[in-house]
Amino acid sequence: MSKFLVLFRRNPVAPFPSYFEESLKFFEKVWATIDDLIKKGEITEMGTFLDGVSGYIIAEGDSVTTLKNVSMFTPFWNFEVHEIVPYPKSREIFTGIMKARIESTKK
Repeated sequence: MSKFLVLFRRNPVAPFPSYFEESLKFFEKVWATIDDLIKKGEITEMGTFLDGVSGYIIAEGDSVTTLKNVSMFTPFWNFEVHEIVPYPKSREIFTGIMKARIESTKK
């Protein structure tokens, strides 16, 4: 299972509701969808930055599920998705690369 850092920002040209009552209904649907993704374990952490229009999500699963999940919220939000390689694995990879480079210079 992969882990992803998803940065999001509200799309300023998206067709958001213009009246408070409509906005509340819209966001209640969005929040219900997010709550469902949290219950499924597809979102493990989420927060909003202090600007009030952007934030982050830590998601777990595969790339297809992550693509599906972020696509549910377009065109209202724009996303930047980064797959995370855990520290122990990245350390192993970089150690292997450095050792291979050292060996290649000895030849």
